[in-house]
Amino acid sequence: MRQDTKKFFENLSGSGKSIAVLTSGGDAQGMNAAVRAVVRMGIYVGAKVYFIHEGYQGMVDGGDNIKEATWESVSSMLQVGGTVIGSARCKEFRTHEGRLKAALNLVQRSITNLCVIGGDGSLTGANLFREEWSELLSELVQQGSISEEAARTHSSLHIVGMVGSIDNDFCGTDMTIGTDSALHRIIEVVDAIMTTAQRGEVSRNSKLNNLTFVLEVMGRHCGYLALVSALACGADWVFIPEMPPEDGWEDSMCQKLSENRADKKRLNIIIVAEGAIDSHNKAITPDYIKDLVVRCLGFDTRVTILGHVQRGGTPSAFDRILASRMGVEAVLALLEASPTTPACVVSLVGNQAVRLPLMECVQMTQEVQKAMDEKKFEDAVRLRGRSFEHNLSTYRLLSYHKADSELPNSNFNVAVLNVGAPAAGMNAAVRSAVRVGITEGHKMFAVSDGFEGFYKGQIKEIKWGDVGGWTGQGGSLLGTKRTLPGKHLEKIAEQMRIHNINALLVIGGFEAYVGLLELSAARDKYSEFCVPMVMVPATVSNNIPGSDLSIGSDTALNAITDTCDRIKQSASGTKRRVFIIETMGGYCGYLATVGGLAAGADAVYIYEEPFDIRDLQANVEHLTQKMKTSIQRGLVLRNESCNENFTTDFIYQLYSEEGHGVFDCRKNILGHMQQGGAPSPFDRNFGTKVAAKAIQWISQTLKESYKGGRVFANSEDTACLLGMRRRAMVFQPVSQLRDETDFVHRIPKEQWWLKLRPLMKILAKYKTSYDVSDAGQLEHVTRIRPKDTKTTSAI
Repeated sequence: MRQDTKKFFENLSGSGKSIAVLTSGGDAQGMNAAVRAVVRMGIYVGAKVYFIHEGYQGMVDGGDNIKEATWESVSSMLQVGGTVIGSARCKEFRTHEGRLKAALNLVQRSITNLCVIGGDGSLTGANLFREEWSELLSELVQQGSISEEAARTHSSLHIVGMVGSIDNDFCGTDMTIGTDSALHRIIEVVDAIMTTAQRGEVSRNSKLNNLTFVLEVMGRHCGYLALVSALACGADWVFIPEMPPEDGWEDSMCQKLSENRADKKRLNIIIVAEGAIDSHNKAITPDYIKDLVVRCLGFDTRVTILGHVQRGGTPSAFDRILASRMGVEAVLALLEASPTTPACVVSLVGNQAVRLPLMECVQMTQEVQKAMDEKKFEDAVRLRGRSFEHNLSTYRLLSYHKADSELPNSNFNVAVLNVGAPAAGMNAAVRSAVRVGITEGHKMFAVSDGFEGFYKGQIKEIKWGDVGGWTGQGGSLLGTKRTLPGKHLEKIAEQMRIHNINALLVIGGFEAYVGLLELSAARDKYSEFCVPMVMVPATVSNNIPGSDLSIGSDTALNAITDTCDRIKQSASGTKRRVFIIETMGGYCGYLATVGGLAAGADAVYIYEEPFDIRDLQANVEHLTQKMKTSIQRGLVLRNESCNENFTTDFIYQLYSEEGHGVFDCRKNILGHMQQGGAPSPFDRNFGTKVAAKAIQWISQTLKESYKGGRVFANSEDTACLLGMRRRAMVFQPVSQLRDETDFVHRIPKEQWWLKLRPLMKILAKYKTSYDVSDAGQLEHVTRIRPKDTKTTSAI
C-alpha cells in the first residue's frame, strides 16, 4: 500500500471517536435512510455512534434520549417514512442555558462529532452551538460540572449537516432529502385526478363540460414542489412565491382556460404553492382561484389541499440513495475534520455528493427570502440556483400555446422518433420536444415505430394539442422498435427527402445510439443525413455511453424498490427467509446495484464485478450467521446477465440447499414490470428538460448550418448525444463516444455507479479493507473498495 494511502487510512479511522446523529424540524421521507447510513458507516470505521431522540429537545434533556446505536438497531428503517428517532421543536435550545445543558450531555458521553439532519434553522442552530462550544465548556468547568481534563479532551465540536426538507428550499444543493418522495405523493394525486376527468362526467349543476382542479401543495417560502409538479403533470397554471404573476393575471388565466375549452380539453390543472403571492404580496389562495374560475367561466371547479400527505408514505428510491450517499459522506467529513474546519453541509450537485460551507449556504438561502421581501423576484429565482431557473424557463416554454400568427416561422422540419425498448418518460420527452419545436417556429413530425416506421414512411406532422396529457403516460405512444437503420439507409434517406426533414431527434436506448452512429457514418453517401441529429438517452438499463443517467431508469428503480419492500414485508410473519430477485439491465448492473442500495440488499451480483462459487458460498455462510441475530430476512439481487452459468435458478437452488435447516428461499424475476407503469416525477421532469434542451440545440445548429438556401451539416459535432456528465448536461459527438463503448456487451467501458458498490457493501456489513489507490476520481466514498466480498449483513 502506498504511503499516502496509509495516511488516508489512518485519517479515516474512527477508533476512539463518538458520533451523534439527530433529526430536527419537520420530518421528511429519507431521513431514516440517512440515519441508517451514518450509524453503519460510523460503526464500520470503528466509532461509537449515538442516537439523539427528539432532536435538540433530546440533546437538552439528555438521559435515555441519547442512546448508543447498534448495527441491528437501524435495520428495517430504510423503507420507513418520517424519522424513527423523532424530531421536535425546541425553544430551550435557542437559549444559552439550553445549549449549556446540551453541551454537558454530549461531553458526558464523549461526543464531539455531530451529524444534524434538518432544515436551515436546524443547521444554523448547530453552527451556533459549535461556535459557542469552547465558551460552554469553560462555563461547565467553572460550575464544576466537568473537569479541566474533560474540557481539553473535548475541546472541539465538529458539525456536518444534511438537509432534510420536502420543500427543497436550501441553496447549495440540487435536491434535499424528502423532496423527490413528496413529488411522488403529489403526482400520484394528480394522476388520480386525471383519470376522473376521463369519464367525461361533471356535476349536474355544471354549465359546461369542463373540470378544473386547483391543488395546493406545500412550499410556504419555496415554490419548487409546485413548479416541478406542474412540469411533471403539464399543469395549465402554477403559482409560486418566487415569481408572482403580473397584474391582470386573473384575465390571462381565464383566457388560457377558455382556450383549453375551445381545443376540447376537458381537464384543467392549476397548482398553487401554499406561499403563493401576487406582485403586491397579497396571498393567492385556492379558494380565491376557484371562485374566480366559477364566476368568470362557470367551470365545475374543485379544490384539493394535499397538506401533510406530502410528508407521508415510503421514501422513493432516489431519496433512499441520496440519503445513503449523504450519510456516508457526512461520516467521512467528520473523520477528516480538524479543529479549524468550518461546519459543512453535504449536498448534491448534478450527480455528485459534495461538501459546502454550511453558513455560506444558509446565508444564500436567507438572501432568497430577503429578495422576495424586497420584491426582487428575478434575483430570488437566480439565487435559487440554475436548476430552479431551468425548471421555470422550461415550464414557461411549454405551458402557453401562442396563436400561429404570433409564432416565428423557421421553415425547418424536425422529426422525432423513439428507438429501442419502451422507457417511462419517453412520452414526456416527446411532448416537450414537440411543443418547444413549435414555439421555435419549426414544423414537427412524429415517426411511428422507430427506424422501421421511418423507412416505411410512417411519418406525420404532430401539433401542439396532439401531445396533451402525454407526461403521465408510460411506454411509448409513438411506438418504438429495436430495428437499426443500417439495412434501410436508402429508404430512410428517401423519406427524409420526401418530407424535407431538416433535423432529427432520436429518443431511446442503445439501438438509438448505434442507429445515430450508422446515420452519421452514411453522410458521405447520403446527403439527406447531413442535418443536425441529436440523441436523448431513454432506457431502463442506463447503459448509454456519454450519460450518467437515462430517462426511464428512475421509474424502473422505484419498481424494483417497491417490489423488494413488499417482498420483505411478506416475510414479516415468517422467520429466516432469503429472497433471490432478478432485475433487468442486460449486461449493465446499474438497476441491480442501485436498486440493491435503495432496498437494503445483502448481496448484488453483476457482470461488471466477476464472482465465483466461493463468493456465493461465503454469502450463504454469512447469511446463516445473520439469521442468528434479530434480523432474519435476507435479500439478494442478481442482474439478468451477470453470469451465464450462475443463473437465478442456480443461485436459488444453491442458497436453498446450503441454507437448508437454517433459512428457506424464494425467488422472483421482476421482468417487464420494470419497464411499465406511470413515469416517476424525476423521469417526467428529466425527460421534459433534456428534450427541451435538445430542441434548442437543434434550432441553433440549424441556423448555423443553413447556407445557400439549404441545411448542410456534416461535421462530427452536428451528430450528438445529450447526456448528464457529473454536474452538467453535455452535447457530445457520437463518433467520439465509440472508444468509450463496449459494443459486445452494450455498456460503457467506464460506469460511474460502480463507485457506489463499496457504499452498498459497507451498509450491508461487508468485511472489507480500504484501497484508495484511485483517490480523488470522484467523491470520498468512492475511495473505499472491498477486497473480501464476504458479508454478515442486515437489511
